[in-house]
Amino acid sequence: MRKPLEQAHDFLAEILTPKSVAVDATMGQGFDTLFLAQRAGRVYAFDIQEQALAMTQKRLGQQFTQVKLIHDSHERVADYVKEPINAAIFNLGYLPRADKSVITRPETTLAALEQILLRLVAGGRLSVMVYYGHEGGLEEKNRVLDFLSQLPQEDFSVMSYQALNQINCPPFLVMVEKLAKGSD
Repeated sequence: MRKPLEQAHDFLAEILTPKSVAVDATMGQGFDTLFLAQRAGRVYAFDIQEQALAMTQKRLGQQFTQVKLIHDSHERVADYVKEPINAAIFNLGYLPRADKSVITRPETTLAALEQILLRLVAGGRLSVMVYYGHEGGLEEKNRVLDFLSQLPQEDFSVMSYQALNQINCPPFLVMVEKLAKGSD
């Protein structure tokens, strides 16, 4: 069985091409940024922590010149990304092995989601890994699920992929695809 993050990568890989524009809204340790860089023509990666940028730059090395690492909040994605977006990925929560008081917050996450969805092309995809077993995580989970579940079904398909028999707040994946007008 695929883990949620593996499923997120598979979901995005299906539509990524060397001409794609992709956003890593929460670069963290750089695993998703590297995944996108190996498939997309342009990648914008955001994080508010210097430590995340340093880890991601080290992971990328020098070969991925199409990646722009941005030391800013994902809530400002529209300030940096002007072109249509093909794919985006979020990992909500905190940076592992770092200050656990620095977390994604519902207000900034919802602002980023709104901005990305406005720029998402027909057939474009968005994945959100929801980690909520920390202080503030449950509120963010609930607000993100409420927002995504209310996207109009004629414009977006929204699915979740999650373990049902696990304890300790297991992370889960929400996948969004923007539909072409007239799609079912």
